[in-house]
Amino acid sequence: MINRIALSLCIFALTLSALAQKASKKMDAGAPDKALMQKIWSGWATLDPANVDQFYAKGDHVFFDIAPLKYASWDEYKKNVTGVLADFKSAAFTVNDDAQVHNAGNVVWGTATINYDMVHKSGKHDMGAFRWTVVWQKEDGKWLIVHEHVSVPMQ
Repeated sequence: MINRIALSLCIFALTLSALAQKASKKMDAGAPDKALMQKIWSGWATLDPANVDQFYAKGDHVFFDIAPLKYASWDEYKKNVTGVLADFKSAAFTVNDDAQVHNAGNVVWGTATINYDMVHKSGKHDMGAFRWTVVWQKEDGKWLIVHEHVSVPMQ
């Protein structure tokens, strides 16, 4: 009887140890996290897409934004959003505490709501929150955004 209890405890301890090792390997040290999410949005706050260029994968990748609806590549996104951002003189974006990041191997996806505070060159002030879903893929040892979706709640 004592041998069975001891054996059961050993199996239980080994199982816990294996689960702990698996959980610790779940996200590598360089994987996307909330800090990276904020760094990306702080880059967007400069109103110059060149300042976030390093975070986006090149080539055919779909990006959904508030307006226009869809971009088929980072180059298209960067080119068109430059004109949209030209109407603003300042911006601030804050990734909220609801940010989540999920590892799926060489793909990581995240979600968050983002508070924004933007001032048009005309002086008009826009404040609110939008939703952000982002997908990173590891390419040549670097995590790059291969898809994102930015949307605002219907009012």
